[in-house]
Amino acid sequence: MAEIVADADRAAGYAMRGLQAKVIDGVGRQIVSGQYQPGDLLPKEAELTDHFGVSRTSVREGMRVLAAKGLVDIRQKIGTRVRQPEAWNVFDSDILRWHTEVGRGDEIMRNLVEVRQIMEPAAARLAAGRASMDDLRRMDDALAAMVTNSTNREGYAHADVEFHLAVYAASHNVLLRQFGSVVADFMYASFNVQQATAADDEVFLEDAETHAAVFHAINGGNGERAADAMLRVVLDGKNALIKALSEQRDSTS
Repeated sequence: MAEIVADADRAAGYAMRGLQAKVIDGVGRQIVSGQYQPGDLLPKEAELTDHFGVSRTSVREGMRVLAAKGLVDIRQKIGTRVRQPEAWNVFDSDILRWHTEVGRGDEIMRNLVEVRQIMEPAAARLAAGRASMDDLRRMDDALAAMVTNSTNREGYAHADVEFHLAVYAASHNVLLRQFGSVVADFMYASFNVQQATAADDEVFLEDAETHAAVFHAINGGNGERAADAMLRVVLDGKNALIKALSEQRDSTS
């Protein structure tokens, strides 16, 4: 999954470095895939040490990170137990990535677009009353990049994500901005799937026009119009995503 924002701007929090990264990535992916079910005890520390070829310290550090992500519960004299999915930090970028890598990305994409239906119109409404000149310039630059990349689907997806991040930033609400940063990579993956069904480049130009309506409403200080325009953008994307995922299933069945 392509990187959209710098690690410093993320809210996912726990960078995977060193030997413990092998433990975090390996066990995390196994939990998300269902290899370890909620309530299961993970293998003993010695088994994990042998399996991943790391020290006990690396295993302990890895387990602490997985606990911070909400995946496991560590209990002295009992062991490390997998937690229920509702306890997981699903906005953590590693957990989002693992869902995609184990073939569960469709479910998260659908959930994400539903959350965006709530969050992004609200961000656009706030942006209409709070956007600075720098915010407006960032949105305008992203729109220009979308038009420029109308024949380059990867470039278009990057510009598309940048526009949405610019709107979140222009809301000047730290929680909305953080949400955008956390899900940026997943938005990129979602947009790539949505665009897979585009018949021709005209679709991208039309999509850029719907985004431009959001920008013009924000630039004009009309919060309700900005929210309505953003909802249309998200719903258009939702319909394209549903169509693309359906076609993907049909092609593999």
